[in-house]
Amino acid sequence: MHKRYYSYETFVKDTRELIKQQESFHPEAIVAIARGGLTLAHAMAEGLNLREVQTIRTELYDASCKREEISLFGSCSFERAKRVLVVDDIADSGETLKKVMEYLESNFAEVEFKVATLFYKKTSLYRPHFWVNEATEWIDFFWERDFS
Repeated sequence: MHKRYYSYETFVKDTRELIKQQESFHPEAIVAIARGGLTLAHAMAEGLNLREVQTIRTELYDASCKREEISLFGSCSFERAKRVLVVDDIADSGETLKKVMEYLESNFAEVEFKVATLFYKKTSLYRPHFWVNEATEWIDFFWERDFS
């Protein structure tokens, strides 16, 4: 399978584009989907000057075996936030985003959630509100390759 290396320099450019795309939303908090969304969430929080960053961790795979069901770990609290940006690196199958959004929307009905990803695969079950690149091949993110 062909892999596309996704560099830090491209990440910076794409993150700036995502910040611009969601400008009219004015999020008051960010939820990072761990682990893939952590790097992007931190960068976007800096760019948006947001201090409220929360995380939800999901597991769909054990090593290389796909589980029957996604496990969700952690919880969120939005006492002051009414607009929240949910961030992940890629909307691939969409199963993770769908599960996270079901959890957030059912537990925080008074909060408006929007999703931002660097990549979106058109076959995904969940279409993010904001995205920069269409994923047509395997993405080899710099944080995966350069630190492993």
